[in-house]
Amino acid sequence: MPKVIDPELKARAVRLVLEHRAEYPTTTAAVQAVARQVGVGKESLRRWVAQADVDAGTREGVTTSELEEIRRLKAENRRLREDVAILKAATFFLRGGTRPPQPMIMGFIDTMRAEGHAVESVCRVLREQGCQVAARTYRAWRTASPAARTVSDASVIDVVRAAAWAIDHAGVRRLTPEGLYGRRKMTALVRRSAPDASRGSVDRAMRTLGLQGVRRGRGVRTTVPAKDGRRAGDLLDRNFTAEAPNRTWVMDFTYVRTWAGFAYVAFILDVYAQKIVAWNAASTKTVELVDVPLRIALWQRHREGRPVVPGELIGHADAGSQYTSIAFTDHLAEEGIQPSIGSVADAYDNALMECVIGLYKTECIRTNVFHAGPYKTLADVEYATAGWVDWYNNRRLHSSLGMTTPAEYESAHYAALKTEPQPVCERQRT
Repeated sequence: MPKVIDPELKARAVRLVLEHRAEYPTTTAAVQAVARQVGVGKESLRRWVAQADVDAGTREGVTTSELEEIRRLKAENRRLREDVAILKAATFFLRGGTRPPQPMIMGFIDTMRAEGHAVESVCRVLREQGCQVAARTYRAWRTASPAARTVSDASVIDVVRAAAWAIDHAGVRRLTPEGLYGRRKMTALVRRSAPDASRGSVDRAMRTLGLQGVRRGRGVRTTVPAKDGRRAGDLLDRNFTAEAPNRTWVMDFTYVRTWAGFAYVAFILDVYAQKIVAWNAASTKTVELVDVPLRIALWQRHREGRPVVPGELIGHADAGSQYTSIAFTDHLAEEGIQPSIGSVADAYDNALMECVIGLYKTECIRTNVFHAGPYKTLADVEYATAGWVDWYNNRRLHSSLGMTTPAEYESAHYAALKTEPQPVCERQRT
């Protein structure tokens, strides 16, 4: 049954009242009589008659044409306000200049719909901005089951986001060291919690989140060869492999600019698992800069229960004056470490250590991950270096180690040396 009164019935009722109200004592009496005869509400008929008098000019008020114009203007104003709200919400959504992916478009429409906007209005505004989409496309998307790739991509995006950002102690969302990973390492990291994640899904997730692997800068020469030219021979010959930990250590140092001047950071790396066993930062590049990490490395290995065996370890460095000094050479001899020195001005002779220092400068010094803001003093450099070394040894994935960490790789070596006790069967009694 229709709820709206037929216009012809309405016009007939009004016409009967206007033509015969002179026959009744009052207009109200005429309205009541006609309403009963026609079958409409007397209050509705009273309003219709009053509006007819206004339209005829016999009564003050707003005419029907004026009311329709007001309603039209109100509807237009309401539509414009809705368009402005949708455009404001779509400013970031449409700023790229190219058509966004369909899931993003559907998600935007879904969000606007949840805020009370009509689907047709949202689609119309998007079409006016060059993003062609129909309301039936959205409704079909709502009723259809999501594609398997869409579901898997969403889960991978969640994993990558959780790995790349974290909330610090101050409640601020900051980039984590894992956020510096490129596609290969991020894929290996994601597969630790989601083994079925594909490289393509990780690549799409990184593009969606705006992540990109950090890139290295240009290297700067810091090695100054000793003037006398006397030094130990090269025992490695660019063979940066080792059979076990504590067989080959490579050493070098680099510089960091601070507001207080240059800071120098020296490292010692175990070749087997590429683990940083010790480091030291100082404001001068004297022999102590490289001798302190040697003492720390020997102490650390002894503390771990894996002391250095005299005569088994090779200590390789470049031809810098610190590493060819008498004090440092004597220290190596006292500990039973065989010295090895590469050629002058040849980075390939200490390529592994140069590579790690490049990672240090790229991932630690040139980012705000391990230290927020500029490096003002040596203490700032030490704070950032400590955080980076801890991450490098215990959480950073290394492609040369099969996407494991140096700590995991070294632990696996010692675990393989432990022999499981074999069960012993008692002799059967005769």
